[in-house]
Amino acid sequence: MNLSTLDYSIIFVFFAVTLFIGIVVSKKSGKNTDEFFLSGRNMPWWLLGFSMVATTFAADTPLFVADVVRQKGVSGNWVWWTFLLTGMLTVFVYARLWRKSNVKTDIEFYELRYGGSTAKFLRGFRALYLGLVFNVLVMSAVMLAAIKIGGIMLGLSPYEVVGYAGFITVIFSAIGGFKGVVYTDFLLFIVAMIGAVAAAYYAVNLPEVGGLSKLLANEHVASKLSILPDFSNTELIMSLLVIPLAVQWWSAWYPGAEPGGGGYIAQRMLAAKDEKNAIGATFFFNIMHYAIRPWPWILVALASIVVFPTLESIHAAFPAIETSKLGHDYAYPAMLTFLPKGLIGLVLASLIAAFMSTISTHLNWGSSYIVNDYYKRFVKSEASEKELVAVGRFSTVVLMILSSILALSFTNALQIFDTIIAFGAGTGLLFILRWFWWRINAWSEISAMISSGIVSLLFAHYESALFGADLLFPAWSKFPLIVLVTTIIWISVTYLTKPEKQETLEKFYAKIQPSSAGWKRVIATANSNGNNIVDSSVDTSLTYGIIAMLVGTILVYSILFAMGNFIYGETNLALLLGGSAVVCSFVLFKLWDKIKEGF
Repeated sequence: MNLSTLDYSIIFVFFAVTLFIGIVVSKKSGKNTDEFFLSGRNMPWWLLGFSMVATTFAADTPLFVADVVRQKGVSGNWVWWTFLLTGMLTVFVYARLWRKSNVKTDIEFYELRYGGSTAKFLRGFRALYLGLVFNVLVMSAVMLAAIKIGGIMLGLSPYEVVGYAGFITVIFSAIGGFKGVVYTDFLLFIVAMIGAVAAAYYAVNLPEVGGLSKLLANEHVASKLSILPDFSNTELIMSLLVIPLAVQWWSAWYPGAEPGGGGYIAQRMLAAKDEKNAIGATFFFNIMHYAIRPWPWILVALASIVVFPTLESIHAAFPAIETSKLGHDYAYPAMLTFLPKGLIGLVLASLIAAFMSTISTHLNWGSSYIVNDYYKRFVKSEASEKELVAVGRFSTVVLMILSSILALSFTNALQIFDTIIAFGAGTGLLFILRWFWWRINAWSEISAMISSGIVSLLFAHYESALFGADLLFPAWSKFPLIVLVTTIIWISVTYLTKPEKQETLEKFYAKIQPSSAGWKRVIATANSNGNNIVDSSVDTSLTYGIIAMLVGTILVYSILFAMGNFIYGETNLALLLGGSAVVCSFVLFKLWDKIKEGF
């Protein structure tokens, strides 16, 4: 497609402003690792909240949603909507704990919670495992989306997209550090949201679609509209709703939705001014991420079913697409080619914004692991702050190169999502409980991590022989079985190995002050030795936090489905759900007075 001078001007201005911000903050960001990775730990909740939601916007997310909606309908989004439960648990229980830990990265947590050579090994291994392997895997999904967008909208080859997008983003990330990422995320989110809404408006009103009412009445679209899966289809209801709600949200590790918090979400909580700002940031993020953003993407996906009903129709319209990468996720950028001049530049800038926000965050987050938890801890402990920042910038470049290479081998975003979910299956419960159960040790984490990967690979290899309608297990049972086997293994290892030393456990409890319920033995032993590790001024009860999590979940789902029903023309139901959101907001306001007493 041909871009006008106005389109190119909009994109150029966007790049110029972004790089300008990175250059302005580069001097202070390069001062030390605290500035480069945490911006001095003085960030306000609203700026961190915008940064979280901008990061998870991602160029691959609208393509992922389009893929899901076209194949499984709107209800298919429950595969990620259920992670709201994880998010709300982080808001009202774990955000405060992470900020109190005062570590530089969530990987450093391992040597706070555990002790000895095992904890040291765990920290180093997880730094490389998450900072390199998983981080590169996630970035490759975002880069793959950029390849597909660039191919359809700009006619660029995969190598050209990787070269241009990677070069600009890695320069910005390397010079600006975390402060540059957070500051630009505010701008990136606004641009990305405007672009998403504009794309939805024009997609729905294309002559081929005929407006919202005709779109919803279209026979090919009507079957995709239900927010809940078909309850008569056991396979569908189990895989899309029951398993995600009953098992997936607490058992699977996924970037941005880690059980118990972690990753770049933890990085932002650790960068907050205080515990209240950490909680405020994560709460704001979850509302924006789950309740506000999905519907513009969903509308574009539904409209694409009318314009491009099959993969063949997409390929016919864009014959230059590589057959190996052809998937339903191509429908999203294909729909954007219908936008008018000027607006196409804005939407392209918004997609670039989403890409840069996510990639820059992952680069900074991944390099923080490599620098703080591997290089400084195991390679050169006496390294100066200047040298550590230099290593951080170098690792940023390496991460970008590796993710770009890997992106060229993948086909679609859903494929990568399923891979990450499977490899993290069964580890989530441990991440939730390690703060509140003294018996968990470093071997628990090591066994969970290793067994999850091995079991996932074995089940994937023998899937055709084990899972199916006429086989040993139904297809939907694959994920919960991985969780079950992994959980049995790590709990068994926990009891078969020695607990952490009393000194390590006392130090952790005294610093964090988690709920005393799972630490009674440690507290009693400490008291018998004359050590008082309980701060009586801190309310460690989880009751109000758990209640707030449930109320917050209902609040966000109420907003999400109220918006959906309003779009569908179900006004009465939308108003009822809106009323539910108002009531939940009032209850949360009252609960907040109780929760903040624990600070």
